[in-house]
Amino acid sequence: MTIVEQMLQRYGATSDAEVANALREIMQEIALAGLNRSGFFQKAAFYGGTCLRIFHGLPRFSEDLDFSLLQPDPGFVLTPYFKTLTEEFSSLGFDVEIQQREKVVSTAIVSAFLKKNSSVYDLQVKGSKAVKIKFEVDTDPPLQFTTEEKLLLQPYSFYTKCFSLPDLFAGKMHALLFRNWKTRVKGRDWFDFEWYVRQGAVLNLDHFCERARQSGDLTVENLNSEEFLELLKARIARLNVDSARDDVRRFIRSPEQLDIWSQDYFTELAKRVAVKK
Repeated sequence: MTIVEQMLQRYGATSDAEVANALREIMQEIALAGLNRSGFFQKAAFYGGTCLRIFHGLPRFSEDLDFSLLQPDPGFVLTPYFKTLTEEFSSLGFDVEIQQREKVVSTAIVSAFLKKNSSVYDLQVKGSKAVKIKFEVDTDPPLQFTTEEKLLLQPYSFYTKCFSLPDLFAGKMHALLFRNWKTRVKGRDWFDFEWYVRQGAVLNLDHFCERARQSGDLTVENLNSEEFLELLKARIARLNVDSARDDVRRFIRSPEQLDIWSQDYFTELAKRVAVKK
């Protein structure tokens, strides 16, 4: 049995959708292995929903790989890491193509796509679209965050530099409060918010404020926990709960767990957010 077959076995996937989600996550882990081998984590740290899924057991699948440089570097490019990434996948039987995404608007985010062209495992995703992973690097990161080394055991044992959980929580709350999706609601943000609160995670309010100031969503120097709670309650009051459920449903195995969702429920969760002193 190959390493990838072993990795697939742990999911117990039965439907095409479950196999596709599992295969995407395996590709994410292989990508992390390649980035580790290339020395990428000497300059950057992993954060976001996929970090939460892989290293903290978030019970939903996630699509993107998000990274932050440890220090601002507007000239940073991903290209030097492409060769090692490609070799990592090739060693496990995957043929991949990595493309630089052209930026239409100038931002601090460097993006690329990791797209699976052909693989010995294509039959296991018969009828589904080609698996594609977007990964992004924030080249002008908001600071006041801490990192920790997290161990991943497959496709081989290695450490990945990740944001600490309080800073991951801060980044998620910044996205939840200020992400502009126009008429669309990203229910995955609300699913993650619920998870953080249920885990008793502590929010690094300093890092949240740093992010919000950088994005132009906060004009004061700092917020206290009461002011943060009022911001969160106001956001909940505008939430379309049905749209939030629709967004997250395909990423989880038990959609019935969303039945409890309501504005009142999220308001109760908001009151239980623990803030780092």
